[in-house]
Amino acid sequence: MMNRSKLVVVGNGMAGIRTLEELLTLAPDRYDITVFGAEPHPNYNRILLSPVLAGEQDFQDIVLNPLSWYEEHGIDLRTGTPVARIDRRRRVVVAADGTEAPYDRLLLATGSNPFILPIPGRDLDGVITYRDIQDTQKMIAAARTQRRAVVIGGGLLGLEAANGLKLRGMDVSVVHLGDWLLERQLDRTAGKMLEASLADRGLDFLLGRSTSEILGDDAGRVRGVRFKDGSEIETDLVVMAVGIRPNTALAEAAGLHCRNGVVVNDVLQTFDPRIYAVGECVNHRGTAYGLVAPLFEMAKVAANHLAELGYGAYKGSVLSTKLKVTGIDLFSAGDFTGGADTEDIVLSDPAGGVYKRLIIKDGKLVGACLYGDTVDGAWYFKLLREGRAIGELRDRLMFGESSVGDAGVQGQSRAAAMQDADEVCGCNGVCKGTIVRAIQDQGLFTVDDVKKHTKAASSCGSCTGLVEQILMNTLGSNFQEAPKTKAVCGCTDHSHAALRQAIREHRLLSHAQVYEFMDWRTPNGCSTCRPAINYYLISTWPHEAVDDPQSRFINERAHANIQKDGTFSVVPQMKGGVTNPDELRRIADVADKYAIPMVKVTGGQRIDLLGVKKEDLVSVWRDLGMNSGHAYGKSIRTVKTCVGMEFCRFGTQDSTRMGIELETMLANMWSPHKVKLAVSGCPRNCAESGIKDVGVIAVDSGWEIYVGGNGGIKTEVAQFLAKVRTPEEVKEYAGAFLQLYREEAWYLDRTVHYIERVGLDYVKRRIVEDAAGRRALHERLLHALQGLRDPWAERVDGKAAREYIPLKLVSEEIA
Repeated sequence: MMNRSKLVVVGNGMAGIRTLEELLTLAPDRYDITVFGAEPHPNYNRILLSPVLAGEQDFQDIVLNPLSWYEEHGIDLRTGTPVARIDRRRRVVVAADGTEAPYDRLLLATGSNPFILPIPGRDLDGVITYRDIQDTQKMIAAARTQRRAVVIGGGLLGLEAANGLKLRGMDVSVVHLGDWLLERQLDRTAGKMLEASLADRGLDFLLGRSTSEILGDDAGRVRGVRFKDGSEIETDLVVMAVGIRPNTALAEAAGLHCRNGVVVNDVLQTFDPRIYAVGECVNHRGTAYGLVAPLFEMAKVAANHLAELGYGAYKGSVLSTKLKVTGIDLFSAGDFTGGADTEDIVLSDPAGGVYKRLIIKDGKLVGACLYGDTVDGAWYFKLLREGRAIGELRDRLMFGESSVGDAGVQGQSRAAAMQDADEVCGCNGVCKGTIVRAIQDQGLFTVDDVKKHTKAASSCGSCTGLVEQILMNTLGSNFQEAPKTKAVCGCTDHSHAALRQAIREHRLLSHAQVYEFMDWRTPNGCSTCRPAINYYLISTWPHEAVDDPQSRFINERAHANIQKDGTFSVVPQMKGGVTNPDELRRIADVADKYAIPMVKVTGGQRIDLLGVKKEDLVSVWRDLGMNSGHAYGKSIRTVKTCVGMEFCRFGTQDSTRMGIELETMLANMWSPHKVKLAVSGCPRNCAESGIKDVGVIAVDSGWEIYVGGNGGIKTEVAQFLAKVRTPEEVKEYAGAFLQLYREEAWYLDRTVHYIERVGLDYVKRRIVEDAAGRRALHERLLHALQGLRDPWAERVDGKAAREYIPLKLVSEEIA
């Protein structure tokens, strides 16, 4: 204890302190440690600055190591104390306040500096960068008093800043030099899908623009931005998010070799063997890293050598990217640009918001770009890093990890199928085995416990669901799920549960009443909370609450599916998939009359008319003379059927009539998300009832009812709910389940997610065991649907006519 060496750390950020955490585990008594931090805060998670800006978290929520942690480990922390110089001859660090700290080993973790465009006006009041909590607090303060913001840079930080400012109530324009967003992380297709998703949230994009000058007023405050093409945009705030540069000033002044970063070897030593460097300030093998996972990999190796174990080596990192914008899922890794010597496997579903592109070279996965469905991102990243040959997986590779396991693995959760050595948390390099051992050895019961003891899920948070699965598999019934307290959006601290409860208990009937009663931060809400509030209002108080069309997505406002070229698709209702010659003739006549380019049979046994102009929609509906198939909304979609006993020799019940009766009962039903049903006439299940939100399968003695299924890329198999004898019971049980889902699910939860949250046993208690409660639920559903008109018929009669007038004509009319 008397002969401990002295370690000085310059930089109190994530890389430097992670190195200390690793070192204290390996050699807790080797050093007396001094840490200099330029900021007046303990170590915090910079990755989570975006949720703080968006109002989803507070600063205290992202502190990684409180002051007590430094005290417990005997660390001399000097916050708000930047270092002025390093005296390598005397082996002393000199702080800006004149104090000194001698060292035997020195660790540089000085991070990076935001790049400022060298253009006129960059020093104006109201021009800020986005790098630390101080920048974040400046933006939050600006959003309270200013209305317009321009974010220069369409990279990760720029988009997170833009989203946060929008959630704070500002009108935000993103200026980007590239032709699409995140061009270093996404290909053009995924970048354009991301742009569309963010545009739906109210962000405006100016792509392919080069900024030439920031304009100021007479008081020296920013008033606008001018571009090289001469155009201008007015603004009250400019956020520069155009990149970072390694902070090497201190190292260069000390005579250390620097070239786009402090040059280090594979053990993170500089050319001075007493001085190590980690993090964004480092240049390793010609590369400077700006993402957290490489920083933590460096920290592990540097700690190994500072502990004088001497066997670790850092060989560089394969990078993966995630965007921290709530509700948007994207992932990219490796070389996703492709080339002449690579092959692409692509799945593209623009209407469904899903795009997956896998790049293969020499029989191995070398890159992945995922948008909308990123659940298998970690698995693809593992294949990529391991360089595993994927020949035997190729035909199933696109459909994810669950499609390639053997019979013993199929059907298990992803966590159960993982090996102990498989990585769970890419940011922190935590494997499944480490988490399982921590749970068992240290008595952990919650995700927060796991975060604290292993760091898994404590950075970007994308692996939180997987950590929950590991907890459930390890603990069984002892697993303690965290309460659902996450805020609806940045406009409020209230959760979905609190919002629904307030609307129900205080009889709130309009958006304005909700905003006033619940003290909403943003007077008119945002694109995230408005649709949720609208659904909760109309589902809680049917026939009384005000249904606000402007709080619905474009498909629900137009009552048709918008396509990528701006046209719409029209899907008439065909109950149970049954039609007749008269309907078919009308469909054909409409297709000819309006030059509809494609007529397609859907997977839900209906006919889709694709390519209808918006101004033709009402006329198309009038000429069809059919009801809406609701293929566009968070609503009842379809009830798929087989022919059942009427024609099929295997049929045991009249599945077609059962499907028609269910679809008739549920007509015009809105729900938290889309709802699909199916009725099969025998256990051969030709209608695919096993992957529907409500699936009904006929057997000799009646009907079996299944719930919570979901088709698509990530298929969820429905779970058995009950067996009943009569068609009336089918309608009662199915209706009661759907009403329970309508009353209790969070907005945009599918039935499978609702059941995961409350448990199938709970659903059975409410539907199967409580007969009176079941009948009450069914009656509330019927009351909610009573008297609702078909939306196409309403618009043929003239409702919301202005919605279907082309924008050009509206402009001419206004002029």
